[in-house]
Amino acid sequence: MSQFDYIKDIAKYGLENDQEKLLTVLNELIEHSKSTKKLNFAIQLQSILKDSFRLQKHNSLTKVGGDQYFSRLEDKEVSDLILEKITSDYTLSNIVIEDKVKLELEFFIEEHHRLDLLQQFNLPVSNKLLLHGPSGCGKTLASYVIAGELKKMMIVINLGAIVSSKLGETSKNLSKIFKKAALEDCIIFLDEFDSIGKIRDYSQDHGEMKRVVNTILQLFDYLPQSSIVIAATNQKDMLDDALLRRFDNIITFSLPTENEIKELVNLTLKDGNFAFKNKSEANKIIKDCKGLSYYSIQKTLINAIKKSLFATCGHSKSLITYIDTTIWKNLISIEKDSLNI
Repeated sequence: MSQFDYIKDIAKYGLENDQEKLLTVLNELIEHSKSTKKLNFAIQLQSILKDSFRLQKHNSLTKVGGDQYFSRLEDKEVSDLILEKITSDYTLSNIVIEDKVKLELEFFIEEHHRLDLLQQFNLPVSNKLLLHGPSGCGKTLASYVIAGELKKMMIVINLGAIVSSKLGETSKNLSKIFKKAALEDCIIFLDEFDSIGKIRDYSQDHGEMKRVVNTILQLFDYLPQSSIVIAATNQKDMLDDALLRRFDNIITFSLPTENEIKELVNLTLKDGNFAFKNKSEANKIIKDCKGLSYYSIQKTLINAIKKSLFATCGHSKSLITYIDTTIWKNLISIEKDSLNI
């Protein structure tokens, strides 16, 4: 069957309110999408099914055909820790970072491209990576780049959710996620990794949090070499020394230099649809950007592009929209004020 045939059947059974057949066809479409490499579409359908399943609050959807499918989904506690599952098209050409950081990422990626060669000589493979540095400096984007370069799906885990969830279930749920990721050859991305350190300050949860940390240590120790864990934190000093020692590579991300800001601007404008008419004025603003993160700089530049486009749309016959440097300068000033820089 083609994708269109599945969609027609979904429409038919949906209108007939035949939930058993509807669920069966949806499951078949998910498997069809996976087999035809439409992973993003499959993941979106899985999310829709999972959300619907939670809202139903009865078992009508699981009586026929549903058990087999939902048994492979995470239970609610596990899914609460998972922010998203993604496939990435990002490559090293999509990120602006320090040269030394780029070299470290390139080497990490090469290790996993040449896994067979390293194993042939019984050499260990680096598969636990800690990214730390100020917010907005490329840690999350770097994880997307690794996933894109290695063509692996990535499971993003929200460790911050542990603060408000039942700590007693966390160790068990983390173990489930690591096992699932190993079976499906996924990258695990632990966002807000410093949350573990913050939670230790809650005296009533101290014993349970210690068990969570011990679980993570054990999961790291027994992680298959073909699996990858990436953790990101803004506050490395919040982490236990025992946790830090488990990482094969610790990469420090920094605020951009003037040259890196120029590289970011050039990357943002690479399509050639937008440009600066007054380049000397743009260079002055680039100097004013120092102290801001890559994220803040790109955000203000894109907003300046939008405002300039709206102002000139229909009034210019040029194929290129020129960016109003005054607008960008004002946005930079506002961003710095909001961040107390």
